[in-house]
Amino acid sequence: MTQAVATALPAQVDPRTRTQIVAAVLLGLFLAALDQTVVGTALPRIVTDLNGNDIYTWAFTAYLLTATISGPIYGKLSDLFGRRPVLLFAVAVFLIGSLLSGLSQAMWQFVAFRAVQGLGAGALFPVALAVIGDMFDASERGKYQGLVGAVFGLSSVIGPAIGGVITDTVGWHWVFFVNLPLGAVVFAVIWRALPTFRPSEARPKIDYLGASVLVGALVPILIGLTNKQSGNWSDPAVGGLIALGLAIAAVFVWVESRASEPIVPLGLFRNRSFTISVIAMFVASMAFFAPIVFLPRWFQVVGGASATQSGYQILALLGGLIISAMASGQIVARTGRYKFLALGAAVTLGIGLFLLSNLRADTPLPVLWTWMFITGLGVGPMFSIFTLVVQGAVAPQQIGTATSSLTLFQQLGGSVGLAIAGTVFGSRLVEELPRELSSSVPPQVASAFGGSASGTISQLTGVGDLGQAILAAAPLAARAQLEPFVPAIVDAIHRAFSIATASTFTFGIAAALVAVIVVAFLRESPARAFAAEDELAA
Repeated sequence: MTQAVATALPAQVDPRTRTQIVAAVLLGLFLAALDQTVVGTALPRIVTDLNGNDIYTWAFTAYLLTATISGPIYGKLSDLFGRRPVLLFAVAVFLIGSLLSGLSQAMWQFVAFRAVQGLGAGALFPVALAVIGDMFDASERGKYQGLVGAVFGLSSVIGPAIGGVITDTVGWHWVFFVNLPLGAVVFAVIWRALPTFRPSEARPKIDYLGASVLVGALVPILIGLTNKQSGNWSDPAVGGLIALGLAIAAVFVWVESRASEPIVPLGLFRNRSFTISVIAMFVASMAFFAPIVFLPRWFQVVGGASATQSGYQILALLGGLIISAMASGQIVARTGRYKFLALGAAVTLGIGLFLLSNLRADTPLPVLWTWMFITGLGVGPMFSIFTLVVQGAVAPQQIGTATSSLTLFQQLGGSVGLAIAGTVFGSRLVEELPRELSSSVPPQVASAFGGSASGTISQLTGVGDLGQAILAAAPLAARAQLEPFVPAIVDAIHRAFSIATASTFTFGIAAALVAVIVVAFLRESPARAFAAEDELAA
């Protein structure tokens, strides 16, 4: 076992060991990212076996919630105690959560154990990025940080397919059991090879109050944003929880301003490069989460694809993401320049979303794939460039904290973006469907369908034969009247659904333009190991 304690960056390890460490943290990162998507195709079987239809959405929410709120805490702890003990603890918790999730006998158990899984996964992204920051100097980090974007893209592509294959062959339990041998490899490599980096020999002080208040702020905000999928902004379970979370967040700022070792040092936000990167990542996440979520739904509803097939249909988007993430990392590593790339990525993202906003039911697939690829090219560099900027703008003892803060705002931006995009989608669909129906079927038929329209719309995704679903949802007395017009109704739904989906990308264009403006104020400095004294956070 490696006993070395690194005292300067980059950590001094031999090239072979360094490669093993990078492979291990990327594998751990892959498992954590995979478990965000792999459950989707397995969930119908899980819900059936565990009789949990009433709380099935919490299978996703519990994982996302604990992973998001724990990230900043893990980041700070890794700065205080070193990456190695934090990663070992997190991997162990993730594996325990995976084992218990696979052994669940009731839905409430499954949700609780998914929360345990997320509690472990919360460290794997920010601390893995911090490990790369420790292992390489600023001139080398780019090519390795670019791999992170590729790992996320790959997990998004194959996650639904893996979940479907495992569920259909050996059972949904193995969706979680498969993590155990792979996670054991990650644990073993980290245990054996990763040195503990301690920037300071001072006795660590843990900000327990700050951590508690941070959790108290993020939990209601994330739950409120999740509830927005089925509620209105004015609902107490949506707007009320978000307002409560923001009020507690104000208390968190006050607490952190007085803490000796704050979980999120407010002085970081006086660092121009850090603040611009965080804001840019937040608004860019608002923009690019919409196509990742809504395009698969479009392929299922309008294209008739299964959940697994829809994952493959967005391969063009994720292919562009992977290619640009890796290429941008290499470019930054070779040139030491990143502002032009960040600006170009934000502009490209806006162009891609503008093209996608022209989506219609009859859009040819090759054209749509081209639009998606362009959008992906704009997304990819975001994963690597802003991490590089943040890690280069702070002192070594703040790399974990700064990286985890960046990932926190990425998650929050995505959650806010999806809540707003969902609102735009729902309101536009309600507006467009009557208009499309009135141009396709007689008024009395449109009126007869109207009684069941809302129920049909809410269950469009994954219904298979939409025509049969329309008839099944219609009142028995109206079915005979509706049946001759079902093809026209289906076409009207496809057109309305496409227009509503396209409007979510219009919102993303605005977010991408904000990202362009913010990045324009970024002050570029040559790649370096860490910030000059005048750039350090107070």
